Amino acid sequence: MAKRIDISGLTAYYRDFKAIDDISMHVEPKSVTAFIGPSGCGKSTFLRTINRMHEVIPGARVEGKVMLDDEDLYAPGVDPVSVRRVVGMVFQRPNPFPTMSVYENVAAGLKLNGRYKKSELDDVVEKSLRGANLWNEVKDRLNRPGSGLSGGQQQRLCIARAIAVEPQVLLMDEPCSALDPISTLAIEDLIGDLKTRFTIVIVTHNMQQAARVSDRTAFFNLAAVGEPGKLIEIDETDKIFSNPSVQATEDYVSGRFG
Repeated sequence: MAKRIDISGLTAYYRDFKAIDDISMHVEPKSVTAFIGPSGCGKSTFLRTINRMHEVIPGARVEGKVMLDDEDLYAPGVDPVSVRRVVGMVFQRPNPFPTMSVYENVAAGLKLNGRYKKSELDDVVEKSLRGANLWNEVKDRLNRPGSGLSGGQQQRLCIARAIAVEPQVLLMDEPCSALDPISTLAIEDLIGDLKTRFTIVIVTHNMQQAARVSDRTAFFNLAAVGEPGKLIEIDETDKIFSNPSVQATEDYVSGRFG
C-alpha cells in the first residue's frame, strides 16, 4: 500500500560538508513528485536520504526527520535494510545483476526476503515484469542474462526488480538519462501506470519530463558553489511551470539560468 512521506528539517552531510540544508516537504501517496534544479544542488542526495542510501557513503550523516506514514525511518533501532524493502530505488544507469538471468534478477529480492517457493516466485516474476511493461518482450528469454537486454529493457527490468518486493515508495534517480527517446517514453508511460500503486519520487534534469510525468514539482537550488542545496519551492507541477511563486524558480524553468 502506497504511503505518505513527511520530511521535516532535513540536513545531510558528507563528513564536514553540508550538502543540503533544512528541507521540509510532504509527498502524497499514489502521486509522482519530481525534483528539478541545476547540477550539484542536492537533488540526488536528498532522494537518497529517503531510503537511507545516503549513509552508505563513509562519513555521511543526516539530521532531521523522515516519516513514512507514522514510522520514523531514522528512529533508533530501525534497520536501514528494512527501510529499503519498503522504499525501493531505481538508479540513473540500468544495473541488472550481470551474472543473473532475467528471471533471477526479478526474483533476487524475494529470495533475500526468504521466499523460495517456485510457484510463488513464478507468479511474482510474471506480475512484476507485466507491471514494468516488459513481460511480452522477455517471456521467451527468462533464462537468458538480463545484461543482454537493450538499455531501455534493462531499466524496465530494474523497475520490475524494485517492485517485485512490493515497496510502498519508489525512488527514481534520473531513470531516463542514459536512454534513447523511445525508451524514455516507455519509462514515462510506465511511471504513469505505477503511480496507481506506489508513491513515486523522481529526480530529473529534463524539465519537459517533469512536466509530463509529475503531479507536484520541487525546485532545488544553491546560492553559490560550496553552499548547501536548499528547497526553493514545491507546488503543483502546472503552477511551478506556469506561475511559480519565487523568482529563482521562474528564472530556472524559463531557461534564464541552469
